[in-house]
Amino acid sequence: MGQAAPGIELKIADNGEVLVKGVSVLKEYYKRPDATAEVIDENGYFHTGDAGVLDEDGHLRIIDRAKDVGKTNTGAMFAPNYIENKLKFFPHIKEAVCFGNGRDQVCAFINIDYEAVGNWAERQGIPYGGYVDLASKSKVLELINECIQQVNADLATEAGLSDTQVARFLVLHKELDPDDDELTRTRKVRRNFIAEKYGVLIDALYSSKTEQFIETQVKFEDGRTGSVSATLQIQDARRFPASRTAA
Repeated sequence: MGQAAPGIELKIADNGEVLVKGVSVLKEYYKRPDATAEVIDENGYFHTGDAGVLDEDGHLRIIDRAKDVGKTNTGAMFAPNYIENKLKFFPHIKEAVCFGNGRDQVCAFINIDYEAVGNWAERQGIPYGGYVDLASKSKVLELINECIQQVNADLATEAGLSDTQVARFLVLHKELDPDDDELTRTRKVRRNFIAEKYGVLIDALYSSKTEQFIETQVKFEDGRTGSVSATLQIQDARRFPASRTAA
């Protein structure tokens, strides 16, 4: 977003919310003192509802909605949507779900993009027999690990975010699906539902385990139900020290 305009003060609250005060910020809502009190604090700062960080030069970066931001046990601001969007920038990753609020480190579930990874596997001469098989291939896990390492290297350069690099991850054995209530119809992650449904996988990520078996109930397009099971490999991702630009 750049630096603050002349006459504007920027401040980041303890929860990561961007606060602004200055000549062009509203004074109050007309005849709505209740509404005014909800967004303007006793020090005159307007609470934007957005979470952000300020770098050493005073440049503001908006990273998420404040209500969706948490903190790790190290005190680092944890913005899951921001990290997930970085991961989904790669064509081989269709969906990502990150965990880290109230935890010592950030871990992630990854959904591969079946078509993109399938095309890649064919070019590599890697045979596979469907989504579950493809997602479990060691070469595919290496491919996803490389993507995560690139995201971690990027986060290491960003003020306030270097401590939220992805430490461990797994590639899910099925696509997250609105029909299974894991995504909304607009494909937004239902984070709390996923955390409850796949609690055994989260526990495995935050342990010393290197694999975890899971069996999951699924709904098919024709209305039938079934199950899909797999033993998922858990991998560590390389993390990078914070660079000088993130200090």
